[in-house]
This record gives sequence, structure tokens and C-alpha cells, in this order.
Amino acid sequence: MSVSELVAHTGYWMRMVSNAVSHEFARKIATKDVTVAEWAFLRTLYDVDAMAPSDLSANMGMTRGAISKLSDRLLAKKLIGRTESTEDKRTHTLSLTEEGRGMVPMLAALADKNDTEFFGVLTEEDQQTLDRILKVLAERSKLDSTPVD
Repeated sequence: MSVSELVAHTGYWMRMVSNAVSHEFARKIATKDVTVAEWAFLRTLYDVDAMAPSDLSANMGMTRGAISKLSDRLLAKKLIGRTESTEDKRTHTLSLTEEGRGMVPMLAALADKNDTEFFGVLTEEDQQTLDRILKVLAERSKLDSTPVD
């Protein structure tokens, strides 16, 4: 019986690159006291005035419990604020504070830098092809949650 080598699998190479890209990005933003999950949360809120936690959960493909834990951490860091509903005291929305809003462009620049460091060796055409292939694979596998690990 023939047993394939580890390096014969596309998944092996994807995992190797993914781990390196993810770990380096996590290291970069850790210097700003933010995790990858917190960055994704902040970036999701950046384009809106406010959002209900249930909408964040659906938008990011995360459980409400995970959103609750992230929001508690970001509230403690004063990067987001919570506004109670005037109609229903059981509901609230989350929004970026001034500090949180100011942090997002800086974190996005670190994300851009990280991408350039890893993928800048590819031609623009190769980068577009890689993105297209990865998006096809994600869509076919119905991968719709925000990758934060």
C-alpha cells in the first residue's frame, strides 16, 4: 500500500502558509493590545454607526456567546460602546468609540503590510488568481464565518 507524503497534499501547503500569515499578523496587532478576533469585530463595526450583537453574530458567522465575550473585552478596553434601546431595555447596540474608530485604520495598515510581506512576491495576476481560487473553495464549502483563529 502506497502512503502519500505530507508535502504531496495541497492542504499541507495551505496550512503552512495560512499559519505563517495568521501568526505574524497576530504578533503585529498584539503590539497594539488587540487580538485577531477583536480586530475582525472592530473592522465589522467600522462601516456602520451601530449594530446589534445578533447582527454582528450573523455578519461574522460567530455564536452570540462569542460576540458577547468579544464585546466585553472591547468594552473593557474602551474601544466600543454599548447603547441601550429606548424601546426595549433588553436590547442594545454596539458601536466604536472615538479611540476604537481611530484604531481601525492603523490595524488595517498592519493587515495590508502583512499581506504585502507574504504575498508581495506574487505578481498582481497571481494574487488575483489565488484570491479567486480561495474564494471558490470557500463558497463551495459554505465557509462563511470570519476566520479569527
